[in-house]
Amino acid sequence: MSKKFSRLLVIAGLVSVLPTLALAMGGKPNNTDEEALNARIQPVAKIKLAPASSANAAVAGSRSGEEIYKAVCAACHATGVAGAPKMGDKAAWAPRLGVGLDVLVKSAKAGKNAMPPKGGSDATDEELARVVVFMANGSGANFK
Repeated sequence: MSKKFSRLLVIAGLVSVLPTLALAMGGKPNNTDEEALNARIQPVAKIKLAPASSANAAVAGSRSGEEIYKAVCAACHATGVAGAPKMGDKAAWAPRLGVGLDVLVKSAKAGKNAMPPKGGSDATDEELARVVVFMANGSGANFK
């Protein structure tokens, strides 16, 4: 069998299969039926992020230090990312605890080194103080 004849057979086979494939994929798209076209190319799943003020979120001002720590602060303070002192590491926290609660809260509010203001959270000043107390007490302090 010659190469030319083999190529013709392959082309003929493809030409005969293409209409079947087009039919299996929903037929030829109709440019005027935009809704049907969009339905065929829909993603398999969608993700919708709820805003922080959604009904199932805790009311701003009422969250505990532990809640905010778990939701925001643990991302860095549980692992030591970017030099963040790990919660529970008494040696790393000792010099920080020595400055007192008010200075720690002020520092957390303003941001420190790689940490953005309020750790990037939407915590109120009162909630921020709760987080600092939670983290500091978990690292050797006895703040109230």
